[in-house]
Amino acid sequence: MTDKPEIDFIEGPAPVELVITDLVVGEGTEAKPGDQVLVHYVGVDFETGEQFDASWDRGEPIRFPLAGLIAGWQEGIPGMRVGGRRQLVIPPALAYGESGAHRLAGRTLVFVIDLLDVG
Repeated sequence: MTDKPEIDFIEGPAPVELVITDLVVGEGTEAKPGDQVLVHYVGVDFETGEQFDASWDRGEPIRFPLAGLIAGWQEGIPGMRVGGRRQLVIPPALAYGESGAHRLAGRTLVFVIDLLDVG
């Protein structure tokens, strides 16, 4: 995938559990819990549809250890294969919490993630 994804506004109430949707199924190495992953991603607020972050806007993907990420990513990326694009709809409990100091606390988040490499 070479283009920044557009995230369509999702109708209806925010889910209370993680929702995983494969937009493109990759054919490369499968991500496993605890792996380091190289990803491009876009994140938007479920309610408003407003983007709050995107690696695409910085012009380069980012490498993360899955263990250091929010629970929604830790649960939502394993099983994904390199070359894939996956949408995660993450309720607050699996993101930045129901409340707190983080600016995204209490928010349901939508990410579209392109898995570029594992390891």
